[in-house]
Order: sequence, then structure tokens, then C-alpha cells
Amino acid sequence: MGKIRVAIVGLGNCASALIQGVHYYRNEKPDTRVPGLMHVKFGDYHVRDLEFVAAFEVNKDKIGKKISDAIWVEPNCTPKFSDIPDIDVIVQPGPINDGVASHMVDSFHCYDEAKMSPVDVAQVLKDSKADVLVNFLPVGSEKATRVYAQACLDSGVSLANGIPSFIVSDPTKEWPNKFEEKGIPIAGDDIKSQIGATILHRVLTKLMLDRGIEIEKTYQLNVGGNTDFENMKYEARLTSKRISKTEAVTSLMPHDVPTRIGPSDYVPFLGDRKICYLMLEGRKFGDQPVSIEAKLSVIDSPNSAGVMIDVIRALKIARDRKIGGPLISMSSYSFKHPPVQVPDFEAHERVEAFIRGEVER
Repeated sequence: MGKIRVAIVGLGNCASALIQGVHYYRNEKPDTRVPGLMHVKFGDYHVRDLEFVAAFEVNKDKIGKKISDAIWVEPNCTPKFSDIPDIDVIVQPGPINDGVASHMVDSFHCYDEAKMSPVDVAQVLKDSKADVLVNFLPVGSEKATRVYAQACLDSGVSLANGIPSFIVSDPTKEWPNKFEEKGIPIAGDDIKSQIGATILHRVLTKLMLDRGIEIEKTYQLNVGGNTDFENMKYEARLTSKRISKTEAVTSLMPHDVPTRIGPSDYVPFLGDRKICYLMLEGRKFGDQPVSIEAKLSVIDSPNSAGVMIDVIRALKIARDRKIGGPLISMSSYSFKHPPVQVPDFEAHERVEAFIRGEVER
């Protein structure tokens, strides 16, 4: 079936993990179970079929470098777990808009718009013959995300929206309708981790409800040390993030429950490590109390890359099948704020049915 030509906006830790992973798993046998992958082969596409053809950044220390060099540039801090062969694709200056918070200008080494101009994103996507654009912009990049979404519409490229800017799940339906009208498949919004705070919280919530437990209150508190957490120190950028993470859990509940979910603090010495504290309290048989407290510790960026690698392949399959608009199955399984929320085990079965061609989306 050939290669999947991938462009990335935001060549940070998540992009580094994704690019490393393609090379780390490139020689795995298709029909084997491999630690770290949900699918070695997803439909007709192996992990190694991803090819990176364009990248957009605002970090002046990354712009002008090859992708294979730029992923190691600070402030990237995700661990190196794979050697990367030379990727002879130069990182381009992307439009800034609201993609950089005021307190992050120095941390991101943001380029000076008086000295450098952004490229025409749509034209670069056309020239690179990209199939999919992966959005790894910082949380809160509402305007910037829409600039890239429009570039996808103008160039015919699919969008995998990894952040909580509501494009695929746009409540007005404006953006998903535009992509459907042009026959361009999209998936989003806000990527889940393979085993992260949200998916763990959802599974515990569903387990308690299915076992007859009345949940009375719950929280999910997260700390980390990468630029994602530094960016989220500014509460104004967190509106959509809190909505996305909270609705991912409360959508499973039959009634309102006091809930607090979201990033709690930036701890620089944690680097790319994320630590989550979960609590659920409720009542079981005989109105007797029950509570669950859990701590999850993960290296953050590879956790999302392990999901995005399947999303990209799902979008390429949809392109092969001439399907446009939101991929409901993949979005429900792989993102915190999809157009349709369904329990994760059900979403998993829908994805497998999509791969087999038994459901259109």
C-alpha cells in the first residue's frame, strides 16, 4: 500500500517519541504481540510505513535543522530510546498566533517575527505530498490550531488533532462539516495515552458503575516537568483542557458528581515524567463506603505516541477508502474529547471493525 506521508506541527517531546518509535519498531513481525504497540500492522500498514515529510516549529533553534537533528534540541527532554537515521527534511517556521504563551517565549526559544516569516503551511503540505498532519501544538493554541486546520482543508491533507482545541468535536459542526464536504478524514480531539490518567480514570469509573457502586466524588491531579506542564501553568490556556479531561470521565456517569480533573503543578526536575493521583469515593452494598486511591507514574510523551501511531494509519486507511469527515470509531477510542463518547472497550471493538472494513468510520 506504500508509505504514509506525515507532517508534524510542534516538534516537541511527543513528536520526538513518535519519530523514534517508527524506527524502534520498524523490523517487528506483523502478526506478533509486541510490548508497546497495540498494532504492529494496522490494516495494510506497518509501523515502518510512516514517513516524515514536513515539520513546522516556532523554536528558532529547531528551525532550519533536519527533523532527525531537531528532535534532540532543548527544551525536548523525552528519553532517547532509538537511534534515528538521517531524515533529510528541514524544519520550517510555522505561524505563531497563540501557539506560544507569554510566559513560554523564552522556554520555546520563539523566533522573532520581525526577523523571520512563517511559511505558507498549505503550500508546504502540497509540495511535500503529505497525507496526514499531526497537531502537537501546546495546549491553548486555539487560533493556531484553526490556521493549521484550514491549511489541511486547502491542501487536502487529513488532520490528527492531538490537543484539546475542538475541531473534530466542534459543537457547531462547522469544522467537521467542512472536512466532510471536501472528503478529507479527520480524527480528534486531545489524544489519550496508552495507559494514562484519563484512560485509567475512565476504566475505574466504568468498573465501579458496572458493579453497582454509587460514585459520590472523584478527582484526578497531575504533575509533570515537561514544557506541556510549564505551558499549562497559565490557567487561561486550560479552559478546553479541563473540559476535555473532565467530560472524558463524567460522560460515563449517569448523574452529576463533584469532580476535579486537570493539571495541578509544574515540577521541572520531573522532566518528561508525569505523575497522576486518582481518587474515587462511593457507596456499595448496604450503603457502606468504598474508596479507591491510585498513583500512576509514566514517561509522558511516548505514552501518547503509542496511540498516535495508530491514528495516523487509521486516517490513511480512510483516505484509501475515500471516507471524509470525522472517524468516529478511532476518535472515540484514541481521544479524550471525540465527537461521540463511548466506553473504551466498546470503542476498541469498533476500531477493530473499522480495520476489517465492517464499519465505515
